[in-house]
Amino acid sequence: MIHKNKTNNLGQNKSQRKAILTNLAISLIKHKRIQTTLSKAKYLKQFIEPIITLGKKQDTHSLRIVFKKLNDKTAVFELLKKISTKNLKRNGGYTRILKLGNRLGDFSELAIIELV
Repeated sequence: MIHKNKTNNLGQNKSQRKAILTNLAISLIKHKRIQTTLSKAKYLKQFIEPIITLGKKQDTHSLRIVFKKLNDKTAVFELLKKISTKNLKRNGGYTRILKLGNRLGDFSELAIIELV
């Protein structure tokens, strides 16, 4: 029996999953709202919330950690300058997921994830 295998792998291996999450996070920071599948949106929420919390500290170490996870200068500086300063008094819950329905082609659940 396989125990503790509750991670959503998104049908990808580790490097592909990391690339998908990084690209989704960069798109979310740049556009403030993106449309994706519900499972990717839930996985992205777990990925982006600690990054925004780190961005609120505004020190060199957290900047390096955020840049290591995102690898995009414009997204990192937009996160540090605009998004983190906007959410200074907020203790979490920086994103919102809205369900849209099902996609016509493969009937997968769609969702919009946006920054609050």
